[in-house]
Amino acid sequence: MFYLGMDVAKAKLDCCLLLDEASGKRKTKVVKNTQSGIVDLLAWVAKQNVSSEALHIVMEATGIYHEQAAMALADAGVIVSIINPAQVKDFGRGLAVRTKTDGVDSVVLARYGALLKPKAWVPPPLEARVLQALLVRREALVQDLHRERNRQEKAGATDTPALIHKSLEEGIAFLAKQLAQIQKDIDSHIDKHSDLQKDRALLQSIPAVGPQVGSNLLSVMHNHDFGSAEQLAAYLGLVPVERQSGSSVLGRARMSKAGPARIRAVLYMAAVVGTRYNPHVKAVYERLLARGKSKMSSLGAAMRKLVHLCFGVLKTQQPYQHNYLKYA
Repeated sequence: MFYLGMDVAKAKLDCCLLLDEASGKRKTKVVKNTQSGIVDLLAWVAKQNVSSEALHIVMEATGIYHEQAAMALADAGVIVSIINPAQVKDFGRGLAVRTKTDGVDSVVLARYGALLKPKAWVPPPLEARVLQALLVRREALVQDLHRERNRQEKAGATDTPALIHKSLEEGIAFLAKQLAQIQKDIDSHIDKHSDLQKDRALLQSIPAVGPQVGSNLLSVMHNHDFGSAEQLAAYLGLVPVERQSGSSVLGRARMSKAGPARIRAVLYMAAVVGTRYNPHVKAVYERLLARGKSKMSSLGAAMRKLVHLCFGVLKTQQPYQHNYLKYA
């Protein structure tokens, strides 16, 4: 197997093909981050006497810019691994790499692949990718509407021309209409696919999990392959990170917050509701409060519990049960 590290940018892909692991012999190539760029890359790899079946490409998850390349490479039969950038950064430090350039990053990624042999990324199904795009668009509209309403509130407290008031009213009306339409599109898309519809119903069988939490977690769990509830919680940035060393460093544990913030936001509100109406979440929350933990720390644990319950109902394909103990 030959390993190729790919540093992804908006316009280009810096690639490093590791030809010999022992000697470190390698070749580099820069191509455009487009479909034609991927074709050029595979043609260049073939000239190095490396077939697509013998190629393992390692790249970082860089917002949305890696998605097109990853999909095109997977469709071409190439093994692709998508790595958390923080892991690659720590790996580079372990190799004593201090320079930060696109070319150097591609070398580090190639060596990461050769040494650790990360698991292959499995492209999510089309319906899951469409659902994710719809939810991202919905969140953008929510934020735009919130900002316009804030502007309207400020305009009402100042001497603002009537034309500005009219513009704000029209903008708010337009965004509200768009938001209602995108929500209909989300519901319609889920209803068209039986697996999405069934899994959202399972998620919403959990007290405190409503349509927004259910749809967002549905998207996450259908776009990623999680082997355990702990992996799902870690992806969402809900695991505690401790900072302790000897007797002098005794930092308070905090949530990693390494995952998508928009999903943590909806989970936070759901956990608040869950501390009152979900017996499993309520038990965790009250137990930690009784042990002297802060409300915020206890709510973090409540969010993790809610995520574990969501993983449990989809893993077992059984609706939530109040006396369910396996994932409690």
